[in-house]
Amino acid sequence: MEEVLASGFWFGAVMAFLHTPYDGSKQPFSVGLEPAGEAEWLETDEAFLPQLARKQDLLASARETVFQAKEDTVDAQREVLDLVVSNLRSRPDAYPDWSGGLPVLRHENGEAVFAGGPGEPELLTASRFIQEDLVLMRKSDAGYYLAAACLCFPSSWSLADKFGQSMHGIHEHVPDFNTGRMGQVVARIFQNLQTSQLLARYNWSIYDTLELHHPKPKSLSPQILDGSLASLGALFIRVERQTLRRLPGSGDILFTIKIHHDPISQLQRDPRGCALVGSLREQLLGLSADQLAYKGLMPFRDALASALSRMAAAESEALA
Repeated sequence: MEEVLASGFWFGAVMAFLHTPYDGSKQPFSVGLEPAGEAEWLETDEAFLPQLARKQDLLASARETVFQAKEDTVDAQREVLDLVVSNLRSRPDAYPDWSGGLPVLRHENGEAVFAGGPGEPELLTASRFIQEDLVLMRKSDAGYYLAAACLCFPSSWSLADKFGQSMHGIHEHVPDFNTGRMGQVVARIFQNLQTSQLLARYNWSIYDTLELHHPKPKSLSPQILDGSLASLGALFIRVERQTLRRLPGSGDILFTIKIHHDPISQLQRDPRGCALVGSLREQLLGLSADQLAYKGLMPFRDALASALSRMAAAESEALA
């Protein structure tokens, strides 16, 4: 581990750029689901401790903001906790210590931390142990709706605004979701998803903050409009890794959402640096006006593309 950013998140050669959905292998604003295995369902990386600590802070100070659940989701929440516990039991790298059937995380002095209190909702307890956020979607006559969630690290959307809404309402502002093919594809996937299936998908955006709790619309700093290479120094590629699976008991669909924050400046240190810079620029330039507006990038596209061109040129010169 080579450096600690001001917010306390670690970044080094191992952690950065684990997932690069902007590398040309996937198209923005597409479903892009792919099979995943149980072993990689939950991810643990170098941000494990600070991200769990940030969750702890949010659950203590803003619980109503980050946790909501319908009263009739108790059994489904228990299913989620059981799944998380079962997965973590096979992950001694994350939790070598267990007590009362639940994992225990300890400080170096041996003090247990991140433990839930008596009577705590089990979806919330499950979320305390993992970097992922957890969202339960339940079927109704009007389609699937958001029935429960522990959402500590939203990417510019609010649980309070979306709780109880249908997929149509949740994605109201996503370009082409409700008016194009994407919403129809998602509806068919939800209808046909089997309990034996575990699927994953990715999306990306660009932020100028490392804060993971981001419920408000994103607005980048105007300083990046100069298009200079230096302007990229304060920017991060925020990658969401989402998984979905059907719970065998309730039939609800469980989403997990894991956030990766990669400094754009570190692209130069990745072996794929030139290629990743180029593909990020191409995807940025390929976004429609509506897609750019949704990502909060409309005023910044040309400046970002110019800065990325400068980065690619500098890297090519360094390799020559």
